[in-house]
Amino acid sequence: MKQLDRLGTGIGWRPEIAAAVERLPGLDWVEVVAENVCPGHLPESLGRLRERGVTVVPHGVSLGLGGAERPDARRLADLAERAEALGAPLVTEHIAFVRAGGTLTASPRLEAGHLLPVPRTRDALDVLCENVRIAQDSLPVPLALENIAALISWPGEEMTEGRFLAELVERTGVRLLIDVANLHTNHVNRGEDPVKALDELPVEAIAYVHVAGGLERDGVWHDTHAHPVPRPVLEILAELRSRTDPPGVLLERDDDFPPEEELARELETIRATLAAPARPNPRAQAQSAPAPSADEADDAGRAGGVDTVHEPALHGVPSTAAHGPVPGPGLRASAGPVPRSGAREGALPGPRPEGHPGSRPGDGAGPGPNAPARERLGLAQAALLSALVAGTPPPEGFDARRLRVQTRALAAKRADVVAKVAPELPEILGTGYRAAYLDYARSRPLRDGYRRDALDFAEHLLVAGRPEDPVAHRRLTHWWQDRVATRPPGRTTRLVRAARAALVRG
Repeated sequence: MKQLDRLGTGIGWRPEIAAAVERLPGLDWVEVVAENVCPGHLPESLGRLRERGVTVVPHGVSLGLGGAERPDARRLADLAERAEALGAPLVTEHIAFVRAGGTLTASPRLEAGHLLPVPRTRDALDVLCENVRIAQDSLPVPLALENIAALISWPGEEMTEGRFLAELVERTGVRLLIDVANLHTNHVNRGEDPVKALDELPVEAIAYVHVAGGLERDGVWHDTHAHPVPRPVLEILAELRSRTDPPGVLLERDDDFPPEEELARELETIRATLAAPARPNPRAQAQSAPAPSADEADDAGRAGGVDTVHEPALHGVPSTAAHGPVPGPGLRASAGPVPRSGAREGALPGPRPEGHPGSRPGDGAGPGPNAPARERLGLAQAALLSALVAGTPPPEGFDARRLRVQTRALAAKRADVVAKVAPELPEILGTGYRAAYLDYARSRPLRDGYRRDALDFAEHLLVAGRPEDPVAHRRLTHWWQDRVATRPPGRTTRLVRAARAALVRG
């Protein structure tokens, strides 16, 4: 695998801290959310940074490469356009799914509005590898994929995170963006060992590393990107550094931005953590060592109390007693060996309507060796997402309590993003905004993006005769009328929409 150029130490560029970022000492590069910039109208701050020689890397959040459908051609073209406009040496995305349903499953299309975990199964890996190859063929620069944080675990998983990522790299040649904060999140929430994950990772494939803060509440770690980087995350960074010298490390901060001096101190702490020398990579040493004979392996297994033939593929995850039977609904292990392919160098927007110019014939399941896997994965992901955002019963095998936590987290995320894209709403509704929005979002999935969601929320309130305060009601009516129509929809329109919502919930 060709070595990428060094990036150094960087920070996530956000408009709220643009001026502070420009003044940070020793800054080598920045990362920008790809969907938040327009190639023809780049922020002046990014232009000034580029003139100084600061590298800018676009970080996508909407491809959903872990979803059951093939990646959308228009979204890929948009990401490629941003990479070229920014002169980026690579682009990055996530190992996640962000939407489900649609023609593949003959069910309503649903949007998560957030990154959701992919089941670590052979089906999911086969689909992900094909989607990654499609993306690589569409992008002008190498692609790197990020491990995500998760609140929930899929039942019936067949691999650890490290093994899943290692096989993904082996089969596609994709780079990795390792988020050490997400490794910590999955340690707290899913019982997974971050050291074991690092031992299994192909560290030579790492393009760069994310570092971020969060907080623990009621035994659940929330990857907020709005708090200082905690000591356990820095310790995982030190563990990674002991195995390799990553080409780049980036501090993420997305909310509750601290003073500029605090950002500078966090970057210095990261640099100090990276100053320790790397030690030999145990994974590489194991690969170069001669393989033991079958008898030696069997003897070693008995000595350690491990059945080397039937050792479970999943380590560090709560038992099936808590998470239900294995395998989970819609998931099935692929039979036989996994085919290898040649290695290659290399707040979410809303859905694209069916027939959108960015969609191409063959998107979805389509013909091909992975069509059955796509269908199984699609059904499983649609069932999960419907439970999370449309109020349908939880799929069999999931931890119902954790699903409720995830549902609340998704709704809270929507409320935060809507407040940013339509700041007039919390201003008009005051302290009642959040409670009213969370009540609205409980059974109304996101559709057509956050701006549409803000309008739907306002319409929902007006139809219900809210807010009761006449001044606030008048202001909300005028805000809605300025953007949509002269008056809220009549009874017939509301009945049609209610029928559609019932189809989603049913």
